Amino acid sequence: MTKEIPITGMTDIKIGNAQNLDAATGCTVILCEQGAVAGVDVRGGAPGTRETDLLRPENHVGKIHAVLLTGGSAFGLDAAAGVMAYLEEKGIGFDVGVTKVPIVAGAVLFDLNCGDHRVRPDKKMGYQACIAAERQIFDEGSAGAGTGATVGKFFGMNHAMKGGLGAYCLKAGDLLVGAVVAVNCLGDVVDPCNGQILAGAFQDNPFVFLNSENGMIQQYAQPGNLFSGNTTIGVIVTNAVMTKAQANKVASMAHDGYARTMRPAHTMVDGDTIFSLALGQVAADINAVGLLAARVVEQAVIRAVKQATPLCGYKCYRDFV
Repeated sequence: MTKEIPITGMTDIKIGNAQNLDAATGCTVILCEQGAVAGVDVRGGAPGTRETDLLRPENHVGKIHAVLLTGGSAFGLDAAAGVMAYLEEKGIGFDVGVTKVPIVAGAVLFDLNCGDHRVRPDKKMGYQACIAAERQIFDEGSAGAGTGATVGKFFGMNHAMKGGLGAYCLKAGDLLVGAVVAVNCLGDVVDPCNGQILAGAFQDNPFVFLNSENGMIQQYAQPGNLFSGNTTIGVIVTNAVMTKAQANKVASMAHDGYARTMRPAHTMVDGDTIFSLALGQVAADINAVGLLAARVVEQAVIRAVKQATPLCGYKCYRDFV
């Protein structure tokens, strides 16, 4: 049996957001100051990432100290400097003798077309997200990395809806598995129980979802310009004991949660990425961790669109229920 718990209730991690609502962009940081074994799986065709090669099992550094999820496209990776500054001030990082170097992995989503493209997450915003994490100030919906996120963009931004940031955590005995996901997909977000579209491309008067998958199939010969700003990025956090190889496998299994809820997922214009963090407190079968990872990602995606609020003229799930 499993039960839902708040993801902020997990020990040895801190989660915080920083955002600029006027510019419609922001970032989310997951701090693991004691260090965590980490993995990653990048599935989309247009990723923007930091320190992913470091997480390959054959490479040297065994643990990382934070994951940054951020808007701002490639510009948003600047926010990682703020996370590093915060951790360095606390003496946290990989000991290289003369100093300690914080290991901060990260990924970006494209939100430049939602608000003011001239404003992006930077070093200051990354530092602010760490301060918020210290105080456990963490909201879902149109917040953090999900501030400028949108979904359902195949038919153009004038048919898109608001995406957002979602989190979900399950407890099974002593095992905890949680997810934080910023949902900014090209396609639609669906309820995996019945396939019903929850948020995605739509038209007004009368309101109807346009169904992005059907549109792509019908327009296969003339796809047009699909690069309208996409990518869903997320983090799995678990108290399980894992090796780097196992952490990478769990990140891979967690992508099933994307596939269940985003139609389509992993397109060439989505940089879909999932990190995994293992805090190393509970022995657990990796298959169980992986299936729970997919389940919490699934629910985090749904929460992201259900918790979203209107911003910059984009309507959201709440406008139609």
